[in-house]
Amino acid sequence: MRKNRLPALLLCTLLCLAGCGGQGRQISDAASPPPSGAEITPAEVTETAAQTESYTRSTPISAVMSDPAFGDYGRLIFPANTGYWSGNTLEELHLTWYSHVDPDKTVEIVNYMKARAEAGETIFYDIYTEEEKAADPAKRDTGLFFFRGEPGAKFAVCNAGGGFAYVGAMHDSFPHALELSKKGYNAFALIYRPGAQTACEDLARAISFIFAYAEELQVDTDCYSLWGGSAGGRMAAYLGTYGPAGFGGDDLPRPGAAVIQYTGHSEYSRNDPPTYSCVGESDGIASWRVMEQRLAQLSALGIDTEFHHYPGLGHGFGLGTGTAAEGWLDDAVTFWEKQMEG
Repeated sequence: MRKNRLPALLLCTLLCLAGCGGQGRQISDAASPPPSGAEITPAEVTETAAQTESYTRSTPISAVMSDPAFGDYGRLIFPANTGYWSGNTLEELHLTWYSHVDPDKTVEIVNYMKARAEAGETIFYDIYTEEEKAADPAKRDTGLFFFRGEPGAKFAVCNAGGGFAYVGAMHDSFPHALELSKKGYNAFALIYRPGAQTACEDLARAISFIFAYAEELQVDTDCYSLWGGSAGGRMAAYLGTYGPAGFGGDDLPRPGAAVIQYTGHSEYSRNDPPTYSCVGESDGIASWRVMEQRLAQLSALGIDTEFHHYPGLGHGFGLGTGTAAEGWLDDAVTFWEKQMEG
């Protein structure tokens, strides 16, 4: 297996690639996660956020980013690459290449984050040391947002898309992580460096970080899952094929399941994990036929798969609220839970 290199096919097909070689340092060099603070359940946090309503649709995005509750990482709640999003308020947020951005979900997420942070819980973890960030300043724009589930529950890492040019987390990974936490699972949303190579390296590092600090984070590492849409779907697929070690991470198990939305990724192998995929039939960026063919090829190898395509739906629908895809996340969780039982 080639380490830290994406296959040539990806280099020819992906938008806005920004390759960066070099093997990451081992997770033992990373700073230990800070104390998690008071124990509160996801339901309690959601209820507190609803009661507090610190933010509303009319709240300026800049006010969220600069809120003292979030410290230095508030700027990473929205894309660090400012050329790919617009809007002054939470209601006006627009993300390039994404449809169906839900202002109510945006408000819910930022209120949830604020309530949890003000309750004393750690909601953001650095995955690189200060020394590593000094050597590569781009690593300052990385980290894991933690949507805490039940102590000891399994974990998922959600990876937003953005054409490997930016990270559209507010629509494409934060909502997924929040919903997974409501179901009791521990969910992380990765903020990574744009570029296919660096993104996969950051995901490998993130998985290594979670495994290294599983006891402190109170997560079960068995049969973890990787989730992603668009470019994030490619990340989940590549880490599923090559494992964290394939991109400079620790020698760890591949995921127990991959959940992939709207991506044109076609590469596959016998090593791929069970895979759930969904896409809109009117997606002008990622053809549903490509996804259908890939899952058929995985199935032919004896790998468990599930595929859904939705009429009239375009690219980047996220949770799919109010669309033909609404409820797909429940199906994906059921698919993941099936792998746990196996």
